[in-house]
Amino acid sequence: MVLLVVDTQKLITNEKLYEFNAFVSNVEKIIGTARQNNIEIIYVRHDDGPESELTKGTEGFEIYEKFKPSKEEKIFDKKVNSVFKDTGLLEYLRSKGEKDIIIVGLQTDYCIDATMKCGFEHGFHMIVPAYSNTTVDNKFMSAEQTYQYYNEFMWNGRYAECISLDETLKIMR
Repeated sequence: MVLLVVDTQKLITNEKLYEFNAFVSNVEKIIGTARQNNIEIIYVRHDDGPESELTKGTEGFEIYEKFKPSKEEKIFDKKVNSVFKDTGLLEYLRSKGEKDIIIVGLQTDYCIDATMKCGFEHGFHMIVPAYSNTTVDNKFMSAEQTYQYYNEFMWNGRYAECISLDETLKIMR
Protein backbone atom coordinates (compact mmCIF):
# COMPACT_ATOMS: atom_id res chain seq x y z
CA MET A 1 0.00 0.00 0.00
CA VAL A 2 1.22 3.50 -0.87
CA LEU A 3 -0.20 6.95 -0.33
CA LEU A 4 -0.19 9.18 -3.40
CA VAL A 5 -0.42 12.93 -2.67
CA VAL A 6 -1.24 14.62 -5.97
CA ASP A 7 -0.69 18.29 -6.89
CA THR A 8 -1.04 19.77 -3.40
CA GLN A 9 1.05 22.71 -4.48
CA LYS A 10 1.14 26.14 -2.85
CA LEU A 11 -0.30 28.02 -5.84
CA ILE A 12 -3.49 25.96 -6.02
CA THR A 13 -4.01 24.75 -2.45
CA ASN A 14 -6.16 27.57 -1.13
CA GLU A 15 -9.57 28.51 0.26
CA LYS A 16 -11.19 28.62 -3.19
CA LEU A 17 -11.31 24.82 -3.00
CA TYR A 18 -14.53 23.05 -1.98
CA GLU A 19 -14.51 22.09 1.74
CA PHE A 20 -10.96 23.42 2.03
CA ASN A 21 -10.66 23.06 5.82
CA ALA A 22 -11.97 19.47 5.83
CA PHE A 23 -9.65 18.64 2.94
CA VAL A 24 -6.56 20.01 4.74
CA SER A 25 -7.48 18.32 8.02
CA ASN A 26 -8.17 14.95 6.37
CA VAL A 27 -5.01 14.96 4.26
CA GLU A 28 -2.93 15.87 7.33
CA LYS A 29 -4.47 12.92 9.24
CA ILE A 30 -3.87 10.54 6.33
CA ILE A 31 -0.23 11.64 5.90
CA GLY A 32 0.35 11.36 9.67
CA THR A 33 -1.17 7.88 9.80
CA ALA A 34 0.90 6.77 6.80
CA ARG A 35 4.10 7.94 8.52
CA GLN A 36 3.15 6.25 11.82
CA ASN A 37 2.50 2.96 10.00
CA ASN A 38 5.45 2.98 7.60
CA ILE A 39 3.29 3.39 4.51
CA GLU A 40 5.30 4.98 1.74
CA ILE A 41 4.13 8.47 0.77
CA ILE A 42 4.76 9.58 -2.80
CA TYR A 43 4.17 13.19 -3.83
CA VAL A 44 3.38 14.34 -7.34
CA ARG A 45 3.70 17.91 -8.61
CA HIS A 46 2.19 19.33 -11.78
CA ASP A 47 4.39 21.46 -14.04
CA ASP A 48 2.50 23.63 -16.55
CA GLY A 49 5.75 24.74 -18.20
CA PRO A 50 8.03 27.79 -18.14
CA GLU A 51 5.37 30.31 -19.18
CA SER A 52 3.20 29.38 -16.17
CA GLU A 53 3.06 30.29 -12.49
CA LEU A 54 2.89 26.55 -11.79
CA THR A 55 6.36 25.54 -12.93
CA LYS A 56 9.56 24.28 -11.37
CA GLY A 57 11.52 27.07 -9.72
CA THR A 58 8.50 29.12 -8.59
CA GLU A 59 7.28 29.24 -4.99
CA GLY A 60 3.78 28.14 -6.06
CA PHE A 61 5.19 24.93 -7.53
CA GLU A 62 6.32 23.64 -4.13
CA ILE A 63 4.20 21.39 -1.89
CA TYR A 64 1.72 23.13 0.44
CA GLU A 65 3.37 23.70 3.82
CA LYS A 66 1.00 21.52 5.90
CA PHE A 67 1.64 18.51 3.64
CA LYS A 68 5.38 19.03 3.18
CA PRO A 69 7.30 15.84 2.36
CA SER A 70 10.12 14.58 4.53
CA LYS A 71 13.58 14.26 2.99
CA GLU A 72 13.12 10.50 2.39
CA GLU A 73 9.76 10.80 0.63
CA LYS A 74 9.80 10.65 -3.16
CA ILE A 75 8.49 13.39 -5.44
CA PHE A 76 7.57 12.80 -9.08
CA ASP A 77 6.86 15.68 -11.46
CA LYS A 78 4.37 15.48 -14.33
CA LYS A 79 3.30 17.60 -17.29
CA VAL A 80 -0.13 16.02 -17.98
CA ASN A 81 -3.14 15.06 -15.85
CA SER A 82 -2.20 11.41 -15.17
CA VAL A 83 0.60 10.78 -12.69
CA PHE A 84 1.44 7.59 -14.61
CA LYS A 85 2.35 9.18 -17.98
CA ASP A 86 6.08 9.68 -18.53
CA THR A 87 6.95 10.17 -14.83
CA GLY A 88 8.56 6.84 -13.92
CA LEU A 89 5.97 6.35 -11.17
CA LEU A 90 4.28 3.37 -12.84
CA GLU A 91 7.58 1.54 -13.23
CA TYR A 92 8.56 2.40 -9.66
CA LEU A 93 5.29 1.05 -8.20
CA ARG A 94 5.51 -2.11 -10.30
CA SER A 95 9.13 -2.72 -9.24
CA LYS A 96 7.97 -2.63 -5.61
CA GLY A 97 5.00 -4.94 -6.28
CA GLU A 98 2.48 -2.36 -5.06
CA LYS A 99 -1.20 -3.14 -5.60
CA ASP A 100 -3.12 -0.68 -3.39
CA ILE A 101 -2.98 3.10 -3.82
CA ILE A 102 -4.63 5.57 -1.47
CA ILE A 103 -5.01 8.79 -3.43
CA VAL A 104 -5.48 12.32 -2.09
CA GLY A 105 -5.03 15.77 -3.61
CA LEU A 106 -6.03 18.12 -6.39
CA GLN A 107 -8.07 18.55 -8.47
CA THR A 108 -10.99 16.16 -8.41
CA ASP A 109 -12.05 16.75 -12.02
CA TYR A 110 -8.57 16.94 -13.54
CA CYS A 111 -5.55 15.10 -12.24
CA ILE A 112 -7.34 13.00 -9.61
CA ASP A 113 -9.87 11.74 -12.17
CA ALA A 114 -7.20 10.98 -14.79
CA THR A 115 -4.98 9.26 -12.23
CA MET A 116 -7.90 7.27 -10.84
CA LYS A 117 -8.88 5.86 -14.22
CA CYS A 118 -5.30 5.24 -15.38
CA GLY A 119 -4.43 3.56 -12.06
CA PHE A 120 -7.45 1.29 -12.47
CA GLU A 121 -6.43 0.46 -16.05
CA HIS A 122 -2.92 -0.42 -14.83
CA GLY A 123 -4.42 -2.88 -12.35
CA PHE A 124 -4.11 -0.94 -9.11
CA HIS A 125 -6.75 -1.01 -6.38
CA MET A 126 -7.48 2.71 -6.01
CA ILE A 127 -8.71 3.87 -2.59
CA VAL A 128 -10.30 7.31 -2.20
CA PRO A 129 -10.81 8.66 1.32
CA ALA A 130 -13.80 11.00 1.68
CA TYR A 131 -13.05 14.73 1.49
CA SER A 132 -9.41 14.13 0.65
CA ASN A 133 -9.68 15.44 -2.90
CA THR A 134 -11.24 18.71 -3.95
CA THR A 135 -11.60 21.26 -6.72
CA VAL A 136 -12.99 24.69 -7.60
CA ASP A 137 -16.16 25.74 -9.40
CA ASN A 138 -16.15 25.48 -13.18
CA LYS A 139 -18.58 26.87 -15.78
CA PHE A 140 -20.60 23.63 -15.81
CA MET A 141 -20.78 22.57 -12.15
CA SER A 142 -20.08 23.91 -8.72
CA ALA A 143 -17.09 22.42 -6.91
CA GLU A 144 -19.53 20.63 -4.59
CA GLN A 145 -21.39 19.07 -7.53
CA THR A 146 -18.10 18.06 -9.12
CA TYR A 147 -16.89 16.47 -5.90
CA GLN A 148 -20.15 14.55 -5.46
CA TYR A 149 -20.32 13.48 -9.11
CA TYR A 150 -16.86 11.88 -9.08
CA ASN A 151 -16.68 10.59 -5.50
CA GLU A 152 -20.25 9.39 -5.10
CA PHE A 153 -21.17 8.41 -8.66
CA MET A 154 -18.35 8.09 -11.20
CA TRP A 155 -15.49 6.39 -9.33
CA ASN A 156 -17.00 4.30 -6.55
CA GLY A 157 -17.47 0.69 -7.60
CA ARG A 158 -16.15 1.39 -11.08
CA TYR A 159 -12.57 2.62 -10.80
CA ALA A 160 -12.06 2.89 -7.08
CA GLU A 161 -13.24 2.20 -3.59
CA CYS A 162 -14.49 5.48 -2.11
CA ILE A 163 -14.55 5.15 1.67
CA SER A 164 -14.81 7.29 4.80
CA LEU A 165 -11.81 8.85 6.49
CA ASP A 166 -12.25 6.48 9.45
CA GLU A 167 -12.29 3.42 7.18
CA THR A 168 -9.14 4.68 5.45
CA LEU A 169 -7.27 5.23 8.70
CA LYS A 170 -8.35 1.77 9.89
CA ILE A 171 -6.96 -0.02 6.81
CA MET A 172 -3.74 1.99 7.11
CA ARG A 173 -3.20 0.75 10.66
